[in-house]
Amino acid sequence: MGPGRAKWRAVAGILLLLAAGCVTVKVSLFEERKPLKEKVISGTGRDKILLMDISGIIVESPHHGVLGMLKSLTQPDRIKEELEKASKDSRIKALVLRINSPGGTVSGSDVVLHELKAFKEEQKVPVVACLTGLATSGGYYVAQAADTIIAYPTCITGSIGVLAMKLNVKGLMDKFGVDEDMVKSGRWKDFWSPFRPASPEEKKMMQEVIDDFYRAFVDVVAQGRKMSADEVRRVADGRIFTATQALDLKLVDQLGYLDDALKLAQEKAGLEEARIVRYHRPESYRPTIYSLVPELDLAGPQFLYLWWSGGS
Repeated sequence: MGPGRAKWRAVAGILLLLAAGCVTVKVSLFEERKPLKEKVISGTGRDKILLMDISGIIVESPHHGVLGMLKSLTQPDRIKEELEKASKDSRIKALVLRINSPGGTVSGSDVVLHELKAFKEEQKVPVVACLTGLATSGGYYVAQAADTIIAYPTCITGSIGVLAMKLNVKGLMDKFGVDEDMVKSGRWKDFWSPFRPASPEEKKMMQEVIDDFYRAFVDVVAQGRKMSADEVRRVADGRIFTATQALDLKLVDQLGYLDDALKLAQEKAGLEEARIVRYHRPESYRPTIYSLVPELDLAGPQFLYLWWSGGS
């Protein structure tokens, strides 16, 4: 049999197998994200210090309302994934958080903090936070997982507080002759609706929610900074602070730069030498519990640990 006839017989055999259903072909409509890979930034030795970035808006998912349109985001699923990878590497001896974030949602910030604190407790490794250009509100909130907080001399931090925002489109609807029809099961089922101004009762109810989240924020900072709740409340009125002011108010431990944070982490871990590593994705991914939660992108209130300079 000639090579040409053998080739065609092989092709015909494959086609028959496909027709009989003996061979399946996987066609993916969505590109899968690849697992995280480790990249050495600097240093030598067997032991490692993990450098983790917390930057941009902190949200539960990349599609979280208006915030989801922003390019720079920190999400719990990515944080969880990095920490899970680090927990399986016995050579990771310290964690440095490079934080450059104005904050984000209450839930997103709280889950990130929870995961960082759980990692520190389980792995028994020192954690150092380095506040770079901006670390306000939720960005400062997640820094409370650290044993030591170092701030760039030019950093802006603080803004300890909570926001709840909504758009009131009633005037726009009136302008275009658009009316709202609402059928509801109870008086408050359309609470905080964007289609009408908030009533005094609604504002009172919303303030109670905000106050509860605010108390939680104060408690987190009090615990992280080893301050009393009263001491925290004196500076937790939403103000932002320069790094020098934050140092005077005990909101950070020292001024410095990223190399200072890495050096301190190495000292706290008792290492003579260490490799500084980061995790990066060559475009693929193993999901975690946070990436499996469906996103309910509703036009309702979003509670934010966020510095919003445009707020009134």
